[in-house]
Amino acid sequence: MVAAMMERDIMKKKTIRVSKKRQITIPLEFYKKLDLSNEVECSLEDGAIVIRPIRRNLGDDFSEELLEELVSLGLSGQELVQQFKIERANLKQATQKMLKEAEEIAKGTMPGLTIDDVFNSEE
Repeated sequence: MVAAMMERDIMKKKTIRVSKKRQITIPLEFYKKLDLSNEVECSLEDGAIVIRPIRRNLGDDFSEELLEELVSLGLSGQELVQQFKIERANLKQATQKMLKEAEEIAKGTMPGLTIDDVFNSEE
């Protein structure tokens, strides 16, 4: 157990050099462990640079739910494909709008809803 804890600690920290061009090399064991590709997400959090893998197409685009809904409406074949493309584009636009609104609320440039707005039902 102590050896496993030591191994985890070794994987957590590594000193790396920053080149004159501000470039770094991610240690191979980190790269493999996180299954990184040619792009990563980089953010500044609490005074630290955080590098995370980018995961795309993890099923979080609601494609399955969208297809189930369209099939339940009786669509099939080319009609299903066409309507799926339209609905997926609409969903993407709606998601982008929600994210933009959330950013504006976080910046304080747009008012957000209160707890009462969300949970009190209209009579």
